[in-house]
Amino acid sequence: MRNKNTSPQLNAGGMADIAFLLLIFFLVSTTIPNDKGIARILPPPCKNKADCLAEIHERNILRITTNDNGELLIANIKTPMNELRSVIKEFIDNNKDASCTYCQGKGLANSSDNPNKASISLNFQRNTPYKYFIQVQNELTASYNELREEYSNKIFQKKISQLTKDEFSIIKEAYPYRITEADIK
Repeated sequence: MRNKNTSPQLNAGGMADIAFLLLIFFLVSTTIPNDKGIARILPPPCKNKADCLAEIHERNILRITTNDNGELLIANIKTPMNELRSVIKEFIDNNKDASCTYCQGKGLANSSDNPNKASISLNFQRNTPYKYFIQVQNELTASYNELREEYSNKIFQKKISQLTKDEFSIIKEAYPYRITEADIK
């Protein structure tokens, strides 16, 4: 006699194996995109503590600040974003004896003894829109790249992309990145 209340059983033992195989397949075949951001290499650790703790003369510091509205302030003077690159280049390459036209009358008259001593201090307010942060970083990088390209053409008579590693290290020593996002005291 048959029991009418029981339904036929389905063997689901292989379902776990199939689910596991599908999981492995998707884990192996899926690529996870790399996060994009600003490519910066941290400076090497300071070997000589005295050099790292040395006081930086105020004329060798260019203070760049953005406020919550995205207004750019250079040495507390409101400056349009399209002038930032020329101001940075002029400040870094001032070499003390040249006149920094932006610096004149703005409290930066004798800015930057030389490119090795020129430091740039970036200070962003908490609510500064991210796009302004990126614009300042782009202008900063472009400024250094242009200065290095000019120096490469002057010293080696070649484009920076054609330099050897040794020649490029000379260029980097002539115009080192000296940028801080902490306020310099």
